Amino acid sequence: MLRPFLRAKIHRARVTRCQLDYVGSISIDRDLLEAANLLPLEQVDVYNITRGTRLTTYCIPAPAGRGEVGINGAAAHLAEVGDLVIVAAYCQLDREDIPHHRARVVLLDEANRVAEIRDQTPFDEPE
Repeated sequence: MLRPFLRAKIHRARVTRCQLDYVGSISIDRDLLEAANLLPLEQVDVYNITRGTRLTTYCIPAPAGRGEVGINGAAAHLAEVGDLVIVAAYCQLDREDIPHHRARVVLLDEANRVAEIRDQTPFDEPE
């Protein structure tokens, strides 16, 4: 039996752009994608801390070093510039893989720069 687990998370990213007239997706600074081990076109869930909305979309890379986090297409109705969001990706694990699993958690500062990177296991105590 496969069980779903968090694989990667960008925590408290600040939305820098909302663009309704766009094909879709969430654009994320390439440096942040790399820090979280997320790939372009990978499915992610976006949890808007500010508004309480949630959506599923896919990542596209934004230019590195600018801290861009853009909500695009129809999803732009669910966010505004300045909103805080969590971006999360999940994986399916067999029982044997669970003890070895490490989720990459990237904590950001107010300017969408990496403040801390954690590798968490299913057995870590909550902070």
